[in-house]
Amino acid sequence: MTAGSARRLFGTDGVRGLAGGDVLTADLALRLAASAGRELGRPGMRVAIGRDTRPSGPMLAAAAAAGFAAVGLDVDLLGVVPTPAVAHAVASGAADLGLVVSASHNPAPDNGLKLFGAGGYKLSDAVEATIEAGLDTPLQGTEIGHVRVAEQAAEPYLAHLLATVRAPLTGLKVVVDCAQGAASTIAPEAYRRAGADVVAIFADGDGSRINDGCGATHLEALQAAVLAHGADLGLAHDGDADRCLAVDATGAVVDGDQLLAVCALALKATGALAHDTVVATVMSNLGFAQAMQREGLAVVSTAVGDRYVLEAMLAGGFSVGGEQSGHLVLLDHATTGDGVLTGLTVLQRMAGTGATLAELAGVVVALPQVLVNVQADRSRATAPDVVEAVAKEEAELGGDGRVLLRPSGTEALVRVMVEAPTDEQARAVAQRLAGVVAG
Repeated sequence: MTAGSARRLFGTDGVRGLAGGDVLTADLALRLAASAGRELGRPGMRVAIGRDTRPSGPMLAAAAAAGFAAVGLDVDLLGVVPTPAVAHAVASGAADLGLVVSASHNPAPDNGLKLFGAGGYKLSDAVEATIEAGLDTPLQGTEIGHVRVAEQAAEPYLAHLLATVRAPLTGLKVVVDCAQGAASTIAPEAYRRAGADVVAIFADGDGSRINDGCGATHLEALQAAVLAHGADLGLAHDGDADRCLAVDATGAVVDGDQLLAVCALALKATGALAHDTVVATVMSNLGFAQAMQREGLAVVSTAVGDRYVLEAMLAGGFSVGGEQSGHLVLLDHATTGDGVLTGLTVLQRMAGTGATLAELAGVVVALPQVLVNVQADRSRATAPDVVEAVAKEEAELGGDGRVLLRPSGTEALVRVMVEAPTDEQARAVAQRLAGVVAG
C-alpha cells in the first residue's frame, strides 16, 4: 500500500483479518504502530499493548512494540488483558496511547489491531486514515524507545473494576464463560473479589480454542452449566472481554437489550443516569424502546457500531449506551465497552434489589423480529417505490411495530428487518417488502 492509496485497512473496530495472511502480518503491525506513533505521539511517550490469547498474539504484539520503539515511544507489554484494561491504562494516565491485539469474537486463526488515543478513546475515521496513509514512511531515526514487560499488569484494572462495587455480592452464584480469551485472566477473579460464588468455564486461556463453541456467540454450554450448578445466572464474554451476554437461572438467554435496560435502571435508581437517557443502535428491539418509555427514560438511536454509540454519548453527555450484541459502555467508569464491568453492574443490581435476573430482564418484552436478506443493488433501500412501500407498512403497524432497511456495506444486498406484535405479521410484512426491494 502506498501513502496515497485508497483507505482499505481499518474497519469499524480497527484492522482485522487472518493472522499471517495477505493483510495482517508482523510487517503491517510494525508499520502501523510506527505510523500511529508518529501521528499521535512523540519520543518519550508511553504505549500500553495488550492482547488476547490467540497464538499469533505474541508475534503481532512484539512487532507493534518494535514499530512504536522505532519512532521513539516507550512500550509497556501488558500481556493477556481485556481490551478495556488497555483503554483504562490510557484513561488513567498510566499510558499515553494503547494498542490491543485481538479479533474479539472471531475464530482463533484471525487477529486484529485496534488503537486507543488520548483519554482512552478509539480513534476517529479521519485519524485512522492519516495513520494508514503513513504506512510506507521509512523507519529512520536514532531516538529509540524502551520496551518492557509490565509486572502485575492486570491489577490496576482489577482495582478499578472493584472500586465500582458498592456492596459485596454475597449469596450470588454465577457461572462465567471466559471464551478461552482475555476474560480468563480477569473475570473470575473480579467476580470472586466482589463477593460472588464463581464457577469459571472455558477459562484455561487456550487461545487455539478461543470462541470455539463458547463465549458470547455460543451460549449453549453456559446455559447447561448454569442449570448443572444451580447458579443464579451465567455471564458470557467474548475473546477480548469487551462484551457480556447473560443466562438467567432457568437457562434463558438475556441479550444486550435486556442487559442495557437492567444497567440503565440501576443507574437511574442511584441517580447516576445522565439526562434519564439511554443510547442504543437502530438494531435494538422496539420492545426495548417501549420498556424504557414505560420507565420514563428517553432513547437516543444511532447507527450500528459501538463507535457511533460512544459518539452520541459524548455529544449528549449521556452515561450508558450499548448494542444488542452485549457491547455496553458505562461512561462513568469506562471509555469503551467493558464486559466485566457490565457483569458487575448486573450482579450489583441483583444483590441490591433481591430480584432474579429473569425478573430484572423481564422489563423488556421483545417483539418478534424477522430479518430477510434481499439480493439487490444497495440503492434499492432508498428507491422511491421502496420508500413508499415502507411508509405504507409502517402506517399499518402504527406504534406497535417498525421497519428497518439496511443496505450492506460490502455486497449487493439489502437487509429488510421487521418487528411486529406477532411473528406471523412480521414475516408477512417482511416478505411483502422483500418483494418490492427485489423489484
